[in-house]
Order: sequence, then structure tokens, then C-alpha cells
Amino acid sequence: MQTSQQTYDVVIIGAGHNGLVCAAYLLKAGYKVLLLEKRPVPGGAATTEAVIPELPDFKFNLCAIDHEFIHLGPVVEELELTKYGLEYLFCDPVAFCPHPDGKYFLAHRSVEQTCAEIARYNERDARKYTEFTEYWQRAIGAMIPMFNAPPKSIVDIAGNYDIAKIKDLFSVIGSPDKTLDFVRTMLTSAEDLLNEWFDEEFVKAPLARLATELGAPASQKMLGIGAIMMAMRHNPGMARPKGGTGALVAALVKLVESLGGEILTDQSVEKILLDDAGRAAGVRVRGGQEYRAEKGIISNIDAKRLFLQMMDESEVNAVAPELRERLDRRIVNNNETILKIDLAMSEPLRFERWNHRDEYLIGSVLIADSVKHVEVAHSDPALGKIPDADPSFYLVQPTMLDPTMAPEGKHTVWIEFFAPYKIAGLEGTGQFGTGWTDELKNQVADRVIDKLADYAPNVKTATIGRRVESPAELGDRLGALNGNYYHIDMTLDQMVFFRPLPEIANYKTPIEGLFLTGAGTHPGGSISGMPGRNCARVFLQTQQPIAQALRDARESIKSTVGSMFRLF
Repeated sequence: MQTSQQTYDVVIIGAGHNGLVCAAYLLKAGYKVLLLEKRPVPGGAATTEAVIPELPDFKFNLCAIDHEFIHLGPVVEELELTKYGLEYLFCDPVAFCPHPDGKYFLAHRSVEQTCAEIARYNERDARKYTEFTEYWQRAIGAMIPMFNAPPKSIVDIAGNYDIAKIKDLFSVIGSPDKTLDFVRTMLTSAEDLLNEWFDEEFVKAPLARLATELGAPASQKMLGIGAIMMAMRHNPGMARPKGGTGALVAALVKLVESLGGEILTDQSVEKILLDDAGRAAGVRVRGGQEYRAEKGIISNIDAKRLFLQMMDESEVNAVAPELRERLDRRIVNNNETILKIDLAMSEPLRFERWNHRDEYLIGSVLIADSVKHVEVAHSDPALGKIPDADPSFYLVQPTMLDPTMAPEGKHTVWIEFFAPYKIAGLEGTGQFGTGWTDELKNQVADRVIDKLADYAPNVKTATIGRRVESPAELGDRLGALNGNYYHIDMTLDQMVFFRPLPEIANYKTPIEGLFLTGAGTHPGGSISGMPGRNCARVFLQTQQPIAQALRDARESIKSTVGSMFRLF
């Protein structure tokens, strides 16, 4: 829908979920906001679409599917998204991983139930699982206030701590020895941590597979934090919006439009426009249309593309002479992304060798035979190799929890297979010069399905439709540089006040009036809305610094005092 109005207070580049969250907060504060989305639909990596033409009643999540981080923050409650149709369905069980020897890992939302499952095979690992999960849940409690504030805002971070979170913080780093041990834990690898805590491969392999969702091998140092991925499935829990991830976007769109915000699709931004004073003043989209922004521009796309492709070198160098080179050379991406497979099925998967129960399919299913199996799945892509000789992958049958996503009695399958964006030896050929072709992506998908058939043989007879998206196609659809849907790798050296670089880690940039949000900013990728909310807070503070600071301080005091009264 086009509009004759060309001047706004704020223009947001990209209508992904963080851009929409940011817009909602700014609209509620009284600003006039326009979002420009390059695709025909808003949502970015959070869409649910019918993508098999001959089966239009089957709906698929095209990227994000399992939501955990959003339940660690106040976005859903503050924006009252349930009023706009959002309904979360919590998973229980939350994960199933069949092991080749006939054992299986079945994690429930309840830690106690999960431990009872583990104890059938190993009582020691069951006891250690309780300790392991309790430790990481305290660590999560200690970190939540940092997630929900700009990384350089001490006042905001301190204001987010209530009595319970302070207790969590001191339980993790309450003495010099505890602090040093926590630092060591953060500097180590998920593989080392799992070997320290557990004996059984059927326990370690799925935990390693979830830890590597951060996008790096289980052996990579400084990624011990990946261990929180399983702990979060117990608390706050893992959920999916009824109707698919796109239902979150739909609720945000309704909210934004109800507040007077505008969303224009098929609008690919090509140029950031500066005024004579060097301040961000507008954008130009493909085709020449310009949109003016009187208060600011917020980018929901990665900083590399923003500064290296959408701005003149001279304009950036005038205020930050080293920024372009640092963005180009300092930011690290390891070439890993995903090959995405969607299946339409006439019946659900059945894991007969593992005493099949339909509840196995409520959460996510992890094909991870060993920690080494998971390691190869992530180390090969960094070298440009496709790890499909013995595929490890993550799959979901979302229709077991939410039958609205397929015709009655039918089902869908969502498969995430890690693969290189650029294939070694094939650079400069195929799709976007990555080496991928339609033939190759389908060959790889065939091998993934062959591996799945070792566990659930009926996948071959029950599949009635298939869509395969190569890493190159996924990157192009999302506008993700090198296919990285996190914008940049989620390693410790690129998190918190290092994300994406220290000088632009607080959502502001050296260009006056130009701000960053999205997966490439703190606290990173996944469905959380936190980058959008945090960016909105920074923007509002720049517009009314004293008034906003007073409001934030008042809210922080009320929150802390309220938590004390609840405690007593």
C-alpha cells in the first residue's frame, strides 16, 4: 500500500520482528514511524508462508521456529500482544534425540521428569543433569537484566535487577573463586563442559547439538554459554505462536498499524541520505523513491551492508575514518548457514525402534549420534565442506502441537541442516557465486532425508510435497550477508558491548540520527525482540535525555521496591 506522505519522524529499514518491536515502542511514545521492507511480506526471518504451490494449505516457518529468548523479556507483556491475536503454545516435551544404540534422550519442561528419563540408563548423569540445569538457570537469571538493557547503560542494567536476580547473580559470581570459575566456564567450549559433567553420549550429543545453535562447533572455545540453550527449555520454556512464527509478526503488524505506523513492502533501501550537516535525514529505495526522516533512521539490517553498501565512503570517513575498514576486517563470520528443508506429510513421523510415542514430536527432534557427529556438522562448513556424508540436523513437526498449520490429519516437517554459504572449490559458480545449484541442494536434501529414514522410515512414504532452500537462496531472501541470519557470529568476542563493534555497540552510530537494531546488535540473534526494545530506549533517550532518564529511573526504583515487597 503506497502513501502520499513522504516525511516521518523515524524511518526503519527492514520490518523484521525487531524492527516492528522498535516501531511499536516509538509509536507508543508519539513518534510517526515508517517501516520499509524489501520482501513482499513483513517479518524477515520470522515469517510463516505457504511455499509449496501445489499444496497451498500447508504453512511453513521459513526460518525461526522455537521461541525461548522472548520469554526472558517484557516485550509480549509491555506491548500487550495477546490483544492483537498472539497466542503462545508451550512445548512439553521440549526435545527428543534417538540414539543409534536404542537409547534416547527425552527432555520434558520439568527437570524432574527429564532426569527420570535419563536415570533409566544412567543415574549419575541424571543427578548431574539437575545440578547442571540449576547452575545455568541461575546464570540465566543473572544475565537477564543485561539482555534487557543497552549494553553500555549501567543505570538501565542495574534497574533491571530485582531481589531474585541479585540472588542469582551472587550464586554464580558471589566470591572471587566463583567469579573466576564462571569466567573460565565462559571461556571454554560446550564440548569440554559436557565432558566435565556427563558420561553418556546419548545425553551429551543432544546438549551439544543445541549448544551449536549459536553457530559454531561444540569444540570452539569461548562458547560455553551455548549450554544455556537446553536450560532455557525448562525455564522459561520453549513455545511457538499458534499459527506459526508469522503469528508473532502478524500481531506486531496489527499493533503498529493500530498506532498509526506505516509498513511498505517491496521497498529495498539502497541509499542512506545525509543532510548538509552530515546527519541521517532519509533513505532512497530501488526505483528512486525517497522517504525523509526528521528524527532518525533505524537499521534492522547488518552494519556491514549499511555502512559499506548504502553509504558513500567519504560520508562515513568524515566522522569515523576507521569504521569501514573495521567493519570489513574485524567482524568475523565463519561461513556457516543453513540449508532449509520443508516437507508436507500425509502422516506424522514414527520412531518405531525407540518405542514411538507421539509426544516425541511435540518439541524439537535432534539427529545427533555423538558429540563428534555434531562437531563435524559445524566444523566442515567453516572449511567450505558440506557435512552430508552422515548428516546431523534439527527437525520439528510443528503440526503435532499446532494442527492449524496443515489440513486436517496432515502434517509438516521443518528441517535445519547446517551447511557452508560458499562451497570450497566452487566459488564464483552457481547461485550468487556460492557454488550452490538446484541440483546440488536437492542431492544434499536427499541425503538428509535418507538419514532421517534410518530413524523414522515412513518419512519416505508419507512425504507428499517438498521444498528445499539452499544457503544462497536463504541469504538472498533474508538479505543476510553471506547467509548469516545472526548478521554476525554469536561468539563471545562479538557479544554484549562488542556487538557488532565496541564503538557502535550501544545502538547509536557515529552518523548523527542513524541507529542500529536487529540480530547484529546486543543481545544477538533469535526471536526475542530485545534488540528492538533496547534500541527504542536509546533512541528515546537521545530525543529527551533528561525526561527519559527520569522515567527510566522511576521505573527501575518501582521494579526493585516491588520485588522486595513480593519477597517479604
